[in-house]
Amino acid sequence: MAGSKSDFTENADLDARYGSGTPTSIFFALYTVAPTDAGGGTEVSYTGYVRPSLTNNATNFPAAVAGVKSNGVAITFAQCGSNAGTIVAMASFDAIAGNMLHWATLTNSRTFFTSDTPTFPAGTFIVTED
Repeated sequence: MAGSKSDFTENADLDARYGSGTPTSIFFALYTVAPTDAGGGTEVSYTGYVRPSLTNNATNFPAAVAGVKSNGVAITFAQCGSNAGTIVAMASFDAIAGNMLHWATLTNSRTFFTSDTPTFPAGTFIVTED
């Protein structure tokens, strides 16, 4: 017998990971080569790059609806001190050098140059349970 999560469980699982305070911060990384579920990929490496974080609370990660969770505020990376290359994916982590939680390829890859500030507006980092 094969099973499936209920909508309630999907939302509860997402809310438990994002928005509940455990971990206390969610960190984000940009990639020029996408990771896989096992990790890997090529994380961007421009001058000044660091993984930004958002405090894991209900403002930054509002309640999941229909198995979908997204950021409630912008995710802003440090200004590029050198060319970043073409960003194709982004991932979330439970610590600055921690475990990857989720990853996704960008709908549209984007090239960032010196003085650009990579920013992802509220509602654009979307995690889906199915």
